[in-house]
Amino acid sequence: MQATEQAIRQVVQEVLAQLGSNGRMNGSGSAHGNGDWGVFQTVDDAVAAAEDGFRKLAERPVSDRVKIVQCIKDLCTSQAEELGRLELEETGIGRLDHKIQKLKIIALVPGVEFLKCDAVSGDHGLTVTEYAPFGVIGKITPVTHSLPTLASNAISMISGGNTLVCNPHPSGRLIACEGTRRINRAIYEATGLENLITILDNPTIETANEIFEHRGVRIICVTGGPFVARAAMQSRKRAIVAGPGNPPVVVDETADIDNAARSIITGGAFDNNLLCIGEKEVFAVESIFDELLNAMPRHGGYQLNCSQIDQLTKLAFDPPKDGSDHHVLNRDLVGKDASVLAEMIGLSVPAGTDLLYGETDESNPFVPEEQMMPFVPFVRCRDAMQGIELAKKHEHGFGHTSMIHSRNVRTMTIMGREMNTTLYVKNGPSSAGLGLGGEGYLSFSIATPTGEGVTNPLTFTRQRRCAMVDELRII
Repeated sequence: MQATEQAIRQVVQEVLAQLGSNGRMNGSGSAHGNGDWGVFQTVDDAVAAAEDGFRKLAERPVSDRVKIVQCIKDLCTSQAEELGRLELEETGIGRLDHKIQKLKIIALVPGVEFLKCDAVSGDHGLTVTEYAPFGVIGKITPVTHSLPTLASNAISMISGGNTLVCNPHPSGRLIACEGTRRINRAIYEATGLENLITILDNPTIETANEIFEHRGVRIICVTGGPFVARAAMQSRKRAIVAGPGNPPVVVDETADIDNAARSIITGGAFDNNLLCIGEKEVFAVESIFDELLNAMPRHGGYQLNCSQIDQLTKLAFDPPKDGSDHHVLNRDLVGKDASVLAEMIGLSVPAGTDLLYGETDESNPFVPEEQMMPFVPFVRCRDAMQGIELAKKHEHGFGHTSMIHSRNVRTMTIMGREMNTTLYVKNGPSSAGLGLGGEGYLSFSIATPTGEGVTNPLTFTRQRRCAMVDELRII
């Protein structure tokens, strides 16, 4: 009997040891619904938890946001290999080495240091403008960079004092949810705060629409393709939308050809061309066209002939339907390795081949479509002006990203004005536009349709002005 009482007492003590001061089990991670460290089954529960997290975050000093940002960066860095592997296993697209790299570079995303305070002093007093949070932000993440996008956005949004509720792409939900659990647990251990990030366990179009319309969600931020971008912009809420792109490259007769070839492969092959900024088509002038093609193999490119390009094109695209000129992309080929694409057309390529390429005309679907696979078409142009004209045509006015390789300042200026893209990179890979090999800062959400550009913590804040009149001045 005594042994039984001791056993019962031990069990009770173990249970009590697991209880937090608020009476919840440490590890439940939520005061709302059946949340699991921020993972919820319903939009209402996820938003309610994020609202509670926002109220508690608002009571804390800004220094706690610094700790939170560091938690996210440290976790992404230290667990990059495991989380990158989990993302690749779930989505089946991209490259493991680049999945890992995308998590490690989260360390470059700006945090609280990006916030600022503006002040104006004059005869009538002192006016201070500060940047305040919105509250709960609704977030849609893409399958192409599920966890990196979520982590990058979380740093920017929480730095601005917000919390977020996420509807991940269904094909990337497992890694997004697992990342959310780990990040929330790390934040709780460092600060005691919960549910700064919440996420739907079973995301659907319906749950995305619920987030768009929910009264508890103040603004929405979407990273994805044309369909989800249009849906977000039709919402009654303010939307920050990172939409589609089809980034062109122009190479003129003055270019450093070896650097151009290296840059095209660096950007176009990264994660098998899943990046929205990645080089998707090249317009090169006649006089250096063959030299450029011949430079590509030195940096990991493999040239396809006309017959091989035709075979790959037939596999990659279905013909237009219903009178449309839009080719339907074969999603099964998206993000596959260059060697896999080659095998599908009966070709074996050398080890280390990062990118397939070859000459086409502009009518080939690989030119106008954002194909997201490691094949880049090269189109021959009579001069740089025709190259710019074709680049503008096939970028479709998305205003996303464009590149040029040239030593002619006037040509670079003309293209910059004509393209009017959010990112414009000269003589480098597309990634240089996000601070990777170029100056500037990193973000995984580039808001082109709605105009915010490369998002940062200030993107997710609103201005508040405090005016102190006359006698309150000290000079």
